Amino acid sequence: MSKELINQKKSLPLNKIIKGNCITSMKALPDNSIDVIFADPPYNLQLKNDLSRPDSSKVNGVIEDWDRFKSFEEYDQFTKDWMFEAQRILKPEGTIWVIGSYHNIFRVGNMMQNLGFWILNDIIWHKSNPMPNFKGTRFTNAHETIIWASKDFNSKYNFNYQAMKSLNEGTQMRSDWHIPICSGKERIKDSDGNKIHSTQKPEALLYRVLLSSSKKGDVILDPFFGTGTTGAVAKKLGRNFIGLERESVYIKAAKNRIKEIESHDDQFLLTTLSKKAQKRVPFGSLVENGLIKPGSVLRGPKSLKSKKFMATVRADGSLSMNGDSGSIHQMSAKIQGKDSSNGWTFWHLEKEGRLELIDDLRTEFLNTSGSN
Repeated sequence: MSKELINQKKSLPLNKIIKGNCITSMKALPDNSIDVIFADPPYNLQLKNDLSRPDSSKVNGVIEDWDRFKSFEEYDQFTKDWMFEAQRILKPEGTIWVIGSYHNIFRVGNMMQNLGFWILNDIIWHKSNPMPNFKGTRFTNAHETIIWASKDFNSKYNFNYQAMKSLNEGTQMRSDWHIPICSGKERIKDSDGNKIHSTQKPEALLYRVLLSSSKKGDVILDPFFGTGTTGAVAKKLGRNFIGLERESVYIKAAKNRIKEIESHDDQFLLTTLSKKAQKRVPFGSLVENGLIKPGSVLRGPKSLKSKKFMATVRADGSLSMNGDSGSIHQMSAKIQGKDSSNGWTFWHLEKEGRLELIDDLRTEFLNTSGSN
Protein backbone atom coordinates (compact mmCIF):
# COMPACT_ATOMS: atom_id res chain seq x y z
CA MET A 1 0.00 0.00 0.00
CA SER A 2 1.37 3.42 -0.97
CA LYS A 3 2.15 6.09 1.62
CA GLU A 4 -0.62 8.23 0.13
CA LEU A 5 -3.22 5.49 0.66
CA ILE A 6 -1.97 4.84 4.20
CA ASN A 7 -2.31 8.54 5.07
CA GLN A 8 -5.74 8.61 3.45
CA LYS A 9 -6.92 5.69 5.58
CA LYS A 10 -5.61 7.39 8.70
CA SER A 11 -7.78 10.41 7.92
CA LEU A 12 -10.94 8.31 7.65
CA PRO A 13 -13.17 7.57 10.68
CA LEU A 14 -12.59 3.83 10.34
CA ASN A 15 -14.87 1.49 12.27
CA LYS A 16 -16.87 4.43 13.58
CA ILE A 17 -20.51 5.44 13.40
CA ILE A 18 -21.01 9.08 12.47
CA LYS A 19 -24.25 10.62 13.71
CA GLY A 20 -26.05 12.99 11.39
CA ASN A 21 -27.47 13.47 7.91
CA CYS A 22 -25.78 11.08 5.48
CA ILE A 23 -25.30 13.71 2.76
CA THR A 24 -23.62 16.16 5.13
CA SER A 25 -21.48 13.37 6.59
CA MET A 26 -20.35 12.18 3.16
CA LYS A 27 -19.32 15.71 2.22
CA ALA A 28 -16.68 15.50 4.97
CA LEU A 29 -15.06 12.41 3.42
CA PRO A 30 -12.23 12.79 0.86
CA ASP A 31 -12.55 12.03 -2.84
CA ASN A 32 -11.79 8.48 -4.03
CA SER A 33 -11.45 7.06 -0.51
CA ILE A 34 -14.06 4.27 -0.24
CA ASP A 35 -13.74 0.77 -1.69
CA VAL A 36 -17.35 -0.42 -1.44
CA ILE A 37 -20.63 1.28 -0.57
CA PHE A 38 -23.67 -0.65 0.56
CA ALA A 39 -26.77 1.53 0.70
CA ASP A 40 -30.16 0.58 2.10
CA PRO A 41 -31.93 3.92 1.59
CA PRO A 42 -35.51 4.79 2.54
CA TYR A 43 -37.89 2.96 0.20
CA ASN A 44 -40.51 5.73 0.21
CA LEU A 45 -43.26 3.17 0.81
CA GLN A 46 -45.97 5.85 0.83
CA LEU A 47 -48.00 4.01 3.47
CA LYS A 48 -51.22 5.85 4.25
CA ASN A 49 -52.94 3.57 6.73
CA ASP A 50 -52.08 0.91 9.29
CA LEU A 51 -51.81 -2.65 8.01
CA SER A 52 -53.62 -5.39 9.96
CA ARG A 53 -53.57 -9.18 9.89
CA PRO A 54 -56.77 -11.21 9.48
CA ASP A 55 -56.94 -11.54 13.28
CA SER A 56 -56.95 -7.69 13.50
CA SER A 57 -53.46 -7.56 15.02
CA LYS A 58 -51.32 -4.71 13.72
CA VAL A 59 -48.38 -5.33 11.38
CA ASN A 60 -45.26 -3.42 12.42
CA GLY A 61 -44.44 -1.87 9.07
CA VAL A 62 -42.27 1.08 8.14
CA ILE A 63 -43.92 4.11 9.70
CA GLU A 64 -40.84 6.14 10.69
CA ASP A 65 -40.33 9.73 9.60
CA TRP A 66 -37.14 8.84 7.69
CA ASP A 67 -39.26 7.00 5.11
CA ARG A 68 -41.69 9.85 4.50
CA PHE A 69 -41.32 12.19 1.51
CA LYS A 70 -43.83 14.78 0.28
CA SER A 71 -43.53 13.78 -3.37
CA PHE A 72 -41.59 11.72 -5.88
CA GLU A 73 -39.72 14.89 -6.80
CA GLU A 74 -38.51 15.32 -3.22
CA TYR A 75 -37.44 11.67 -3.07
CA ASP A 76 -35.63 11.95 -6.40
CA GLN A 77 -33.71 15.01 -5.23
CA PHE A 78 -32.74 13.24 -2.01
CA THR A 79 -31.56 10.24 -4.04
CA LYS A 80 -29.57 12.41 -6.42
CA ASP A 81 -27.88 14.31 -3.57
CA TRP A 82 -26.66 11.28 -1.63
CA MET A 83 -25.66 9.38 -4.77
CA PHE A 84 -23.64 12.33 -6.06
CA GLU A 85 -21.57 12.29 -2.87
CA ALA A 86 -21.34 8.50 -2.94
CA GLN A 87 -19.88 8.59 -6.45
CA ARG A 88 -17.39 11.30 -5.47
CA ILE A 89 -15.96 9.39 -2.52
CA LEU A 90 -15.94 5.99 -4.24
CA LYS A 91 -12.51 4.91 -5.50
CA PRO A 92 -12.12 4.56 -9.29
CA GLU A 93 -12.11 0.78 -8.89
CA GLY A 94 -14.84 0.81 -6.24
CA THR A 95 -18.40 -0.47 -6.48
CA ILE A 96 -21.75 0.41 -4.94
CA TRP A 97 -24.69 -1.77 -3.94
CA VAL A 98 -28.15 -0.25 -3.51
CA ILE A 99 -31.10 -2.32 -2.31
CA GLY A 100 -34.74 -1.45 -2.76
CA SER A 101 -38.26 -2.66 -3.45
CA TYR A 102 -40.65 -1.97 -6.31
CA HIS A 103 -41.52 1.31 -4.59
CA ASN A 104 -38.15 2.92 -5.29
CA ILE A 105 -35.65 0.71 -7.10
CA PHE A 106 -36.63 1.85 -10.60
CA ARG A 107 -36.20 5.50 -9.65
CA VAL A 108 -32.89 4.62 -7.99
CA GLY A 109 -31.63 2.77 -11.08
CA ASN A 110 -32.59 5.65 -13.34
CA MET A 111 -30.72 8.13 -11.14
CA MET A 112 -27.62 5.91 -11.00
CA GLN A 113 -27.42 5.75 -14.78
CA ASN A 114 -28.01 9.49 -15.11
CA LEU A 115 -25.06 10.13 -12.77
CA GLY A 116 -22.76 7.86 -14.76
CA PHE A 117 -22.64 4.75 -12.59
CA TRP A 118 -22.24 1.59 -14.68
CA ILE A 119 -24.67 -1.16 -13.66
CA LEU A 120 -22.97 -4.56 -13.40
CA ASN A 121 -25.83 -6.72 -12.11
CA ASP A 122 -29.26 -6.54 -10.61
CA ILE A 123 -29.48 -9.12 -7.86
CA ILE A 124 -32.82 -10.62 -6.91
CA TRP A 125 -32.94 -11.30 -3.18
CA HIS A 126 -35.57 -14.00 -3.01
CA LYS A 127 -36.94 -14.12 0.53
CA SER A 128 -37.52 -17.73 1.45
CA ASN A 129 -39.87 -16.68 4.28
CA PRO A 130 -41.62 -13.47 3.10
CA MET A 131 -44.40 -11.69 4.93
CA PRO A 132 -47.73 -12.79 3.37
CA ASN A 133 -50.09 -10.42 1.63
CA PHE A 134 -52.74 -10.26 4.32
CA LYS A 135 -55.41 -8.46 2.27
CA GLY A 136 -55.17 -10.86 -0.65
CA THR A 137 -55.20 -7.99 -3.12
CA ARG A 138 -51.75 -8.53 -4.67
CA PHE A 139 -49.08 -11.17 -5.14
CA THR A 140 -47.00 -11.86 -2.04
CA ASN A 141 -43.99 -9.57 -2.26
CA ALA A 142 -41.24 -12.19 -1.96
CA HIS A 143 -38.18 -10.37 -3.27
CA GLU A 144 -36.14 -7.19 -3.26
CA THR A 145 -33.72 -5.95 -5.90
CA ILE A 146 -30.08 -5.00 -5.34
CA ILE A 147 -28.30 -2.96 -8.00
CA TRP A 148 -24.55 -3.52 -8.17
CA ALA A 149 -22.65 -0.85 -10.09
CA SER A 150 -19.13 0.44 -10.67
CA LYS A 151 -18.17 4.09 -10.41
CA ASP A 152 -18.24 4.47 -14.19
CA PHE A 153 -17.94 2.49 -17.41
CA ASN A 154 -14.13 2.40 -17.31
CA SER A 155 -13.79 1.16 -13.71
CA LYS A 156 -11.50 -1.84 -13.13
CA TYR A 157 -13.74 -3.10 -10.36
CA ASN A 158 -13.06 -5.96 -7.97
CA PHE A 159 -15.09 -9.16 -8.20
CA ASN A 160 -14.05 -12.24 -6.24
CA TYR A 161 -15.45 -14.69 -8.76
CA GLN A 162 -13.64 -17.75 -7.46
CA ALA A 163 -14.64 -17.03 -3.86
CA MET A 164 -18.29 -16.82 -4.91
CA LYS A 165 -17.95 -20.07 -6.83
CA SER A 166 -16.46 -21.74 -3.74
CA LEU A 167 -19.27 -20.36 -1.57
CA ASN A 168 -21.72 -21.96 -4.02
CA GLU A 169 -20.11 -25.43 -3.87
CA GLY A 170 -18.06 -25.05 -7.05
CA THR A 171 -20.85 -23.66 -9.24
CA GLN A 172 -21.01 -20.12 -10.64
CA MET A 173 -22.94 -17.84 -8.30
CA ARG A 174 -26.16 -16.70 -9.93
CA SER A 175 -27.92 -13.38 -9.59
CA ASP A 176 -30.90 -14.83 -7.70
CA TRP A 177 -30.05 -15.20 -4.04
CA HIS A 178 -32.30 -17.32 -1.82
CA ILE A 179 -31.83 -15.96 1.69
CA PRO A 180 -34.44 -15.74 4.49
CA ILE A 181 -35.44 -12.39 5.97
CA CYS A 182 -33.91 -11.33 9.27
CA SER A 183 -35.66 -13.11 12.15
CA GLY A 184 -35.10 -15.04 15.38
CA LYS A 185 -32.01 -14.30 17.45
CA GLU A 186 -30.49 -12.20 14.68
CA ARG A 187 -33.27 -9.61 14.90
CA ILE A 188 -32.20 -6.74 17.18
CA LYS A 189 -34.92 -6.02 19.76
CA ASP A 190 -35.45 -3.65 22.67
CA SER A 191 -36.02 -4.59 26.30
CA ASP A 192 -39.74 -5.09 25.59
CA GLY A 193 -39.07 -7.55 22.79
CA ASN A 194 -39.98 -5.14 19.99
CA LYS A 195 -37.77 -5.01 16.89
CA ILE A 196 -35.65 -1.87 16.93
CA HIS A 197 -35.39 -1.39 13.16
CA SER A 198 -38.22 -2.23 10.80
CA THR A 199 -36.01 -3.08 7.80
CA GLN A 200 -33.00 -4.84 9.35
CA LYS A 201 -31.24 -6.92 6.69
CA PRO A 202 -29.95 -10.47 7.31
CA GLU A 203 -26.20 -10.86 7.80
CA ALA A 204 -26.12 -13.60 5.16
CA LEU A 205 -27.06 -11.02 2.54
CA LEU A 206 -24.26 -8.64 3.51
CA TYR A 207 -21.81 -11.53 3.80
CA ARG A 208 -22.31 -12.32 0.14
CA VAL A 209 -22.16 -8.66 -0.88
CA LEU A 210 -18.88 -7.95 0.92
CA LEU A 211 -17.20 -11.27 0.16
CA SER A 212 -17.89 -10.85 -3.55
CA SER A 213 -16.74 -7.27 -4.04
CA SER A 214 -14.19 -6.38 -1.36
CA LYS A 215 -10.84 -7.49 0.01
CA LYS A 216 -9.50 -7.85 3.53
CA GLY A 217 -8.71 -4.36 4.89
CA ASP A 218 -10.99 -2.54 2.43
CA VAL A 219 -13.13 0.38 3.58
CA ILE A 220 -16.89 -0.24 3.43
CA LEU A 221 -19.29 2.70 3.76
CA ASP A 222 -22.93 2.35 4.71
CA PRO A 223 -24.72 5.72 4.53
CA PHE A 224 -27.91 4.28 6.07
CA PHE A 225 -26.29 2.24 8.83
CA GLY A 226 -29.37 1.40 10.90
CA THR A 227 -28.59 -1.26 13.50
CA GLY A 228 -25.24 -2.05 11.91
CA THR A 229 -25.55 -5.20 9.80
CA THR A 230 -22.92 -3.91 7.38
CA GLY A 231 -20.52 -3.10 10.21
CA ALA A 232 -21.08 -6.46 11.90
CA VAL A 233 -20.31 -8.42 8.74
CA ALA A 234 -17.39 -6.16 7.83
CA LYS A 235 -15.79 -6.86 11.21
CA LYS A 236 -16.30 -10.61 10.80
CA LEU A 237 -14.62 -10.52 7.37
CA GLY A 238 -11.69 -8.30 8.36
CA ARG A 239 -12.93 -5.21 6.49
CA ASN A 240 -13.11 -1.65 7.87
CA PHE A 241 -16.46 0.10 7.98
CA ILE A 242 -17.81 3.63 8.23
CA GLY A 243 -21.43 3.95 9.31
CA LEU A 244 -23.57 7.03 8.82
CA GLU A 245 -26.77 7.19 10.85
CA ARG A 246 -29.02 9.95 12.20
CA GLU A 247 -31.14 8.00 14.71
CA SER A 248 -29.60 7.65 18.19
CA VAL A 249 -31.55 4.50 19.04
CA TYR A 250 -30.11 2.72 16.00
CA ILE A 251 -26.58 3.91 16.75
CA LYS A 252 -26.74 2.59 20.30
CA ALA A 253 -27.98 -0.80 19.12
CA ALA A 254 -25.35 -0.98 16.38
CA LYS A 255 -22.48 -0.15 18.74
CA ASN A 256 -23.55 -2.82 21.22
CA ARG A 257 -23.97 -5.36 18.44
CA ILE A 258 -20.58 -4.76 16.81
CA LYS A 259 -18.75 -4.59 20.13
CA GLU A 260 -19.76 -8.19 20.90
CA ILE A 261 -18.32 -9.55 17.63
CA GLU A 262 -14.96 -11.28 17.80
CA SER A 263 -12.60 -10.78 14.87
CA HIS A 264 -11.36 -13.89 13.08
CA ASP A 265 -7.68 -14.77 12.67
CA ASP A 266 -6.22 -13.57 9.37
CA GLN A 267 -5.63 -17.11 8.13
CA PHE A 268 -9.36 -17.83 8.19
CA LEU A 269 -10.19 -14.70 6.18
CA LEU A 270 -8.33 -15.84 3.08
CA THR A 271 -10.48 -16.51 0.03
CA THR A 272 -9.90 -18.45 -3.16
CA LEU A 273 -8.19 -16.26 -5.72
CA SER A 274 -9.51 -15.95 -9.24
CA LYS A 275 -7.11 -17.33 -11.83
CA LYS A 276 -6.98 -13.86 -13.38
CA ALA A 277 -5.83 -12.43 -10.06
CA GLN A 278 -3.01 -14.92 -9.65
CA LYS A 279 0.49 -14.17 -10.86
CA ARG A 280 1.26 -15.86 -14.17
CA VAL A 281 3.54 -18.84 -13.63
CA PRO A 282 5.07 -20.88 -16.46
CA PHE A 283 4.86 -24.65 -16.22
CA GLY A 284 8.67 -24.71 -16.27
CA SER A 285 8.70 -23.08 -12.81
CA LEU A 286 7.11 -26.20 -11.35
CA VAL A 287 9.79 -28.32 -13.05
CA GLU A 288 12.77 -26.22 -11.98
CA ASN A 289 11.47 -26.02 -8.41
CA GLY A 290 11.05 -29.78 -8.15
CA LEU A 291 7.27 -30.02 -7.87
CA ILE A 292 7.26 -31.98 -11.13
CA LYS A 293 10.42 -33.87 -12.13
CA PRO A 294 11.74 -34.33 -15.69
CA GLY A 295 10.61 -37.72 -16.95
CA SER A 296 7.30 -37.56 -15.06
CA VAL A 297 4.27 -38.83 -16.98
CA LEU A 298 1.26 -36.53 -17.26
CA ARG A 299 -2.16 -37.92 -18.04
CA GLY A 300 -5.37 -36.41 -19.28
CA PRO A 301 -8.61 -36.41 -17.29
CA LYS A 302 -9.12 -40.16 -17.60
CA SER A 303 -8.50 -43.13 -15.35
CA LEU A 304 -5.02 -44.29 -14.38
CA LYS A 305 -5.43 -47.32 -16.63
CA SER A 306 -5.93 -45.24 -19.79
CA LYS A 307 -2.85 -44.74 -21.94
CA LYS A 308 -4.57 -42.66 -24.59
CA PHE A 309 -3.81 -39.25 -23.05
CA MET A 310 -0.20 -39.45 -21.87
CA ALA A 311 2.86 -37.19 -22.23
CA THR A 312 6.32 -37.04 -20.68
CA VAL A 313 7.75 -33.94 -18.99
CA ARG A 314 11.11 -32.75 -20.34
CA ALA A 315 13.75 -30.74 -18.49
CA ASP A 316 12.79 -27.47 -20.19
CA GLY A 317 9.12 -27.73 -19.17
CA SER A 318 7.89 -28.94 -22.55
CA LEU A 319 5.98 -32.19 -23.04
CA SER A 320 6.97 -35.06 -25.31
CA MET A 321 4.35 -37.30 -26.87
CA ASN A 322 4.62 -39.78 -29.76
CA GLY A 323 7.75 -38.14 -31.13
CA ASP A 324 6.24 -34.65 -30.94
CA SER A 325 6.82 -31.93 -28.36
CA GLY A 326 5.37 -28.62 -27.21
CA SER A 327 3.99 -26.69 -24.26
CA ILE A 328 1.34 -28.08 -21.91
CA HIS A 329 -1.24 -26.06 -23.83
CA GLN A 330 -0.07 -27.07 -27.31
CA MET A 331 0.05 -30.75 -26.45
CA SER A 332 -3.32 -30.79 -24.67
CA ALA A 333 -4.88 -29.17 -27.76
CA LYS A 334 -3.13 -31.57 -30.11
CA ILE A 335 -4.14 -34.71 -28.22
CA GLN A 336 -7.79 -33.57 -28.20
CA GLY A 337 -7.81 -32.40 -31.82
CA LYS A 338 -8.62 -28.83 -30.80
CA ASP A 339 -7.26 -25.47 -31.93
CA SER A 340 -6.48 -24.46 -28.33
CA SER A 341 -6.72 -25.86 -24.82
CA ASN A 342 -5.81 -24.88 -21.27
CA GLY A 343 -3.16 -27.38 -20.27
CA TRP A 344 -3.39 -26.41 -16.60
CA THR A 345 -6.91 -27.82 -16.38
CA PHE A 346 -6.26 -30.84 -18.66
CA TRP A 347 -3.07 -32.51 -17.47
CA HIS A 348 -2.77 -34.55 -14.27
CA LEU A 349 0.23 -35.95 -12.42
CA GLU A 350 0.06 -39.38 -10.83
CA LYS A 351 0.86 -39.13 -7.11
CA GLU A 352 0.48 -42.05 -4.73
CA GLY A 353 -1.95 -43.89 -6.96
CA ARG A 354 -4.19 -40.96 -7.76
CA LEU A 355 -4.31 -38.18 -10.33
CA GLU A 356 -3.63 -34.61 -9.20
CA LEU A 357 -4.45 -31.69 -11.47
CA ILE A 358 -1.31 -29.70 -12.30
CA ASP A 359 -3.32 -26.51 -11.74
CA ASP A 360 -3.56 -27.53 -8.07
CA LEU A 361 0.23 -27.92 -8.02
CA ARG A 362 0.52 -24.41 -9.44
CA THR A 363 -1.67 -23.07 -6.62
CA GLU A 364 0.50 -24.92 -4.11
CA PHE A 365 3.61 -23.35 -5.64
CA LEU A 366 2.08 -19.85 -5.51
CA ASN A 367 1.07 -20.27 -1.88
CA THR A 368 4.45 -21.60 -0.70
CA SER A 369 6.53 -19.15 -2.71
CA GLY A 370 4.46 -16.09 -1.77
CA SER A 371 4.11 -15.26 -5.47
CA ASN A 372 0.46 -14.32 -5.24
